[in-house]
Amino acid sequence: MTAIPVHELPPKDHNMPITYSETFYSIQGEGYFTGVPSTWVRFFLCNLQCSGFGQDDPTDPSNYELPYKDFDADSISDVTELPVWDKGCDSSYSWAKKFRHLQKHKTADDIKQELANHMTNEFNPQGSYLHPKSGEQAHLVFTGGEPLMRNAQRSALQILQSYRSSSNGNYPSYVTWETNGTQKLTPEFMEFVSNKGCMRPKIFWSCSPKLWTVSGEPRKRAIKPENLIDYNLVASRRNGNTDIPNGQLKFVLGPKQEQWDELDEVVEMYRDVGIDWPVWIMPVGATVEGQELCDGDVATMAQARGYSVSARVHTYLWGNLIGV
Repeated sequence: MTAIPVHELPPKDHNMPITYSETFYSIQGEGYFTGVPSTWVRFFLCNLQCSGFGQDDPTDPSNYELPYKDFDADSISDVTELPVWDKGCDSSYSWAKKFRHLQKHKTADDIKQELANHMTNEFNPQGSYLHPKSGEQAHLVFTGGEPLMRNAQRSALQILQSYRSSSNGNYPSYVTWETNGTQKLTPEFMEFVSNKGCMRPKIFWSCSPKLWTVSGEPRKRAIKPENLIDYNLVASRRNGNTDIPNGQLKFVLGPKQEQWDELDEVVEMYRDVGIDWPVWIMPVGATVEGQELCDGDVATMAQARGYSVSARVHTYLWGNLIGV
């Protein structure tokens, strides 16, 4: 793949409505960029459900408890009013049909302004990614749901095209996609994000493959190492030589031995296709209380194997809230 001239890229479509669950401004709470101030766009739709998270036996759907299914979605008008569920996917509101009425619909230009508004405060009156007080640049994170579903790839390009055409220098230093790694990149997406003339921020892939013994998602559907070859390629072309890796593999685990045995097998699958990104291990549990049940054990087991350890730092700082 070679970068193509800017004038041959798809036309600007900043004014096409984008469907998304929420935007917010927080720190990155997981993995390599933990602690970095970031704006977030959470897209709607996902190809996985991960109903096994937090269950006594993630591989036995007959015994699943899924609180989101019993929640009265019509009783609220915004996703920030939702609780954080301790079983099943913690962001089911970004893909379950019952929450479709809570989704927002705005143009890329409007979303860009919304993100600037989130960053605006007494220390940053213009809502700039380059903070006037610290001199540090905030990041942009696309999450979900699954932010590499085809509709989300198109939406991300709309937002990035908006930054390119009318940002007046106000754009993030890095864009992270928090993905499960199951989706192929479209040619349009690859052409844009690998083109330095279009893609001003650098790229980082936070790939969180879903293990069968933890999420309940069958390996055939959830583990697609070959897709990351293209992810790595476009990041290498855009980022050039840098000490920062193009991405990370981030796994959610508990203390059960079968989960670690599966981890060993899956990591080897990614290594076999040339993905040498660092591996981060995060304890299962969407809430502070859930993580505290196993976080020390999981950290000890990860450390013994030489893996980096991550927690959901934002939950420890702000508790069990949506939008932090």
